[in-house]
Amino acid sequence: MNFKIATIDDIEKVLELHAKYQIDTINEEDKKDGFITTAFTKEQMIDLITKEQGLFIAVENERVIAYVMSACWDFWSRWPMFVYMIEDLENLEYIGQKLTTKNSYQYGPVCVDKEYRGKKVLEKLFDFARINMAKRFPILVTFINKINQRSYIAHTKKIGLEVIKEFSYNNNNYYELVYDTSKKLLD
Repeated sequence: MNFKIATIDDIEKVLELHAKYQIDTINEEDKKDGFITTAFTKEQMIDLITKEQGLFIAVENERVIAYVMSACWDFWSRWPMFVYMIEDLENLEYIGQKLTTKNSYQYGPVCVDKEYRGKKVLEKLFDFARINMAKRFPILVTFINKINQRSYIAHTKKIGLEVIKEFSYNNNNYYELVYDTSKKLLD
């Protein structure tokens, strides 16, 4: 298994994995094991790769088996949910810092193909992405829909993200989580 920052050539394989687990296209029986709420276009992926270098992937046998998206708040500001989160950043404090768009970034969505779950792929890919994003930001911020318990457990128990607050948006309830990017996850 190889971990790398995605290139334009990886987009189709990432979108294929994304569609498999995105809320609008996921098989109903797979929803209980986690899902992704945000939809992406090829053009948005190109921006994520070329402007942010923020698409991290796990590849096995030339197949993308997992991805992590991470980017500055400016990238995410095209979606209303993230605008809502940006406007609330100043009300949050973590590791002795008031959160801003300059000292934090948005992590996620994250996707691991179900046949690779429970095999440390998430932890290794998270750490690969964290190391790269720590060069720019000391604080990771993300959210998880409260009905997505698999993601919540994976991110709080396996990785150690901390809930900083809970909020409601668009008739959904979320956990907002943070992580100190200087904190090494894996030895």
